Amino acid sequence: MKQELIRNFSIIAHIDHGKSTLADRLLELTRTVELRDKRAQLLDSMDLERERGITIKAAAASMEYEKDGQSYRLNLIDTPGHVDFNYEVERSLQACEGALLLVDATQGVEAQTVHNTVLADNAGLTIIPVINKIDVGSARPEAVSEEIENVLTIERERCIGVSAKTGEGVLALLDRIVDEIPPPAGNPEGTLRALIYDAEFNDYRGVIVHVRIVDGSLNAGDRIRMKAGGTRHEALELGLFRPQMVPCKTLGTGEVGYLIANIKTLADVRVGDTVMLDKDSTSVALPGYRPARSMVFCGIYPTANKDFDILRTALERLQLNDAAFTFAPETSDALGFGFRCGFLGLLHMEIVQERLERESHVDIVQTAPNVTYEVVLKDGTIRRLDSPSQLPDVMQVEALREPMVKLDIVTPDEHIGSIMKLAIERRGKFLHREYLGPGRVIIGFRIPLSEIIFDFFDRLKSATRGYATMDYEFDGFDVDDLVKMRILVNGEEVDALSAIVHRDQASPKGRSIIKVLRKEIPRHLFKVALQAAIGGKIVAREDIAPLRKDVTSKCYGGDISRKRKLLEKQKAGKKRMKMVGSVEIPQKAFFAVLKGPDD
Repeated sequence: MKQELIRNFSIIAHIDHGKSTLADRLLELTRTVELRDKRAQLLDSMDLERERGITIKAAAASMEYEKDGQSYRLNLIDTPGHVDFNYEVERSLQACEGALLLVDATQGVEAQTVHNTVLADNAGLTIIPVINKIDVGSARPEAVSEEIENVLTIERERCIGVSAKTGEGVLALLDRIVDEIPPPAGNPEGTLRALIYDAEFNDYRGVIVHVRIVDGSLNAGDRIRMKAGGTRHEALELGLFRPQMVPCKTLGTGEVGYLIANIKTLADVRVGDTVMLDKDSTSVALPGYRPARSMVFCGIYPTANKDFDILRTALERLQLNDAAFTFAPETSDALGFGFRCGFLGLLHMEIVQERLERESHVDIVQTAPNVTYEVVLKDGTIRRLDSPSQLPDVMQVEALREPMVKLDIVTPDEHIGSIMKLAIERRGKFLHREYLGPGRVIIGFRIPLSEIIFDFFDRLKSATRGYATMDYEFDGFDVDDLVKMRILVNGEEVDALSAIVHRDQASPKGRSIIKVLRKEIPRHLFKVALQAAIGGKIVAREDIAPLRKDVTSKCYGGDISRKRKLLEKQKAGKKRMKMVGSVEIPQKAFFAVLKGPDD
């Protein structure tokens, strides 16, 4: 297709503002999907996405649309809305020239709306503001267009009102896409340069590479080379997403599609790499993507040691499809061989865990999550700590630094007091407050990441009756009074439960962990001591009482010394058993600690 007739765009929005529903209407009105194939959330292909009602993976679809007697190809990339999948949004935007900024007519501009607008603006995209859900009784399109102008500095006259549910205004939006979003740049006569913006693994066809052709064209049968990887392949099949894969002979400049080249080795494909012709030795690689910075880490271990290699293969496949996910092998005294995995946030971690169990059918144990810290040693060197077990000896440590984030919360102004109280309890520092419109305000804090990744969002929703939304971005490392808290079971340290915490919170946090363990670890024939310790100081302790057999049950009357002798013999046996016996910690105890106390 001619380059000037192609439009590449994505839909960006806060979570639940209607991205997937709008994508459904666009596919329906352009007749891309047959009536018999129609279903809600068509581009959300994963079962997990459909169950949770959220978009996890960006998905592409090519549509044909006629305007003024001319046929245009519209390449849509639907993106996630949750803050944990921002990296997915960022990568998708680099394959586009325009973006539909979707805002809910009932909720208005939210925290993630602001962040996504900045991402699209930084990528140099043409932004079309779209106000969705105008058919709802509580819709306030005028007030929302005013918020868009005040907060996002986009003229309210440019806003277009639609109802993704009923299809009202969507045809006018298609016309705006054709008129306002520029065709893709690039040299159609040049040599091939294609950007790999995503990939997935198929058991029968190998790696399926998602590409955007930047220069030149790619034909089926061409010999190609991955610029960074250096591997060579033959392009066996090319095609478009409609939204299912439809083969074609050629992908031209500006087009978005897929490439199958019988690639069986996962390491041969890297997201952000450049695909070139094998004979081309002069072309420069495309800029690619900045690497994602993992913010949350946890250990993932197979429940059975024999599943270690199966788990490694499953993680490699998942990393191919999710470039923000990282992993490296590690060992634990308590859990054996496993992997230290990095995620963008707690929801990202939860989704990866569920995908692993569903797609690879491996039973896994996951350790408590922690954030990345920095340790400054006395010789001046700085090290990153992805796990508390990596902390060097206290005598070598000059200072510990924790990651900080800038947190923006959008809320009705009646909840300002409860939000300020919650943020200050979590060691947050107030930065700014701005009114978006009558009764709605955005509040900014600088707060440690470790304080918001666990239950902060749930507490925020409770404090504001579900009306508040939040977004955060990394803002460097700060020195604070941080200590390593060790959990001891029967005198033995359980490295999987160790954590780096603020000194003021060490005692209550340690007490809550060992209370959970006390409920979950079964009673043994000897007393089991559970302790939380900082250095050599015990800050919390609980005991699990031993199981006891009534050894005096056979004694009917007689001298008391007979009973005492039997009890002393039992006591000596238990003492000996405690010295040589080991405490078995069930997997459900690790899950219970991860979940936290029921308060």
